[in-house]
Amino acid sequence: MRTARKGSVEMPAFFRQLVKETEKRVSSFFKGGGHGGAEHTDGEREEVIPSPYLDRPILDKLTEEGCTCWGLTYALCSMQGWRANMEDYHNCVPQLGTGLADWSFFAVFDGHAGNQVAQYVSQHLLDQVLATGGIGPEDHPDRVRGSFTDGFLHTDKHLLTAARREGWERGGTTVTSTLISPRYIYFANCGDSRAMLCQAGQVCFSTEDHKPYSPLERERIESAGGSVSLQRINGSLAVSRALGDFSYKGTVNRPPTQQMVSPEPEVCVVERSPGDEFLVLACDGVWDMVSNEELCAFIQSRLRVCTDLRDVCSQVIDLCLYKGSLDNISIILVCFPGAPQLSAEAIHQEAELEDLLESKVAEIYEELSSQGEEPDLLSVLTVLANTDVPGLPPGGGLQSKRNCIISAYYEKKEAHNPTTPNGLGGSEKLV
Repeated sequence: MRTARKGSVEMPAFFRQLVKETEKRVSSFFKGGGHGGAEHTDGEREEVIPSPYLDRPILDKLTEEGCTCWGLTYALCSMQGWRANMEDYHNCVPQLGTGLADWSFFAVFDGHAGNQVAQYVSQHLLDQVLATGGIGPEDHPDRVRGSFTDGFLHTDKHLLTAARREGWERGGTTVTSTLISPRYIYFANCGDSRAMLCQAGQVCFSTEDHKPYSPLERERIESAGGSVSLQRINGSLAVSRALGDFSYKGTVNRPPTQQMVSPEPEVCVVERSPGDEFLVLACDGVWDMVSNEELCAFIQSRLRVCTDLRDVCSQVIDLCLYKGSLDNISIILVCFPGAPQLSAEAIHQEAELEDLLESKVAEIYEELSSQGEEPDLLSVLTVLANTDVPGLPPGGGLQSKRNCIISAYYEKKEAHNPTTPNGLGGSEKLV
């Protein structure tokens, strides 16, 4: 038995306003402040490679949630962000079906050089893993490990045929996935997305990122005739394991697992424990912004003040965006029965924190206004960032409360000057 809901979440107006105030700076940095081709002295125009970034980010979020009859709950949230294309995909399968109704599978696929490979793998990987026949009610770890590895390799083999037919040879995808059985949690990771398990408020396990500069990965790359420069394979690809990326898999007389880019996952097994709280699967759009320990602490604090796992995931995405992520951002949160529960004390402390932030924003606004100019949002944020604010969410800091701060700023601005066009007066309201 399971329930699931999917949906799309519109970003609040005040969040979009912040983006409008910062997007020109970001766009200028990545696009060199201009558009179109560069002109030579002879009048010819040089072709310009399209930027991988948008002029403004796409902030709408895809969400999904569900539960199982044996106590697992989960949620997904993903957002395109500043990237020109959405290349993330996911799988959320809380019950595998006949004979495996008490097994669950979750995965995040982070595509690169197009989204076709990530989409293909999201549609076929689980079927290939199950088709190996090594996963069954007996729950034998060695057989499950083998099924995961064989499933990845078989998927990559079938993908090669599709890639040649459709012209996807340059595309690839990382995969971080988990298979949860009644006794074990299996992790299969290929690339630089990451999975993390938390017990009793601490990170007890996380997968290792597969980067070209890691000693064992570098050794394989160089043995296959490649090089590592700028921390990338041949100065280009930033991951050393992935499905697809067939232009890096053509070295003759070497098996697939010994090519410059390997499709072999690293499979780990953790025995389930009553102390299990939650696990996270996320792309590098998350992990480039927060550490394992920071994310563990932040999610734990959010679970004490929020019952909607979709909202918790959404807060993680907002945090990463505010910390500067320019990537697609996707996260799956799976909670076990031992996950933190709502706390009346934590909810009270959260309310006190938001009241404090609102009062500080008002004070800063008035102080800056007294200097003769109407304060902009970034000026208020800058002053607040250098102000001591006790009680901020662990692992999140001030960035995790920016929605509250921005809302307080525009409320103060509207009260100060209700007719200001850039404010939220008139017909525009906070949502």
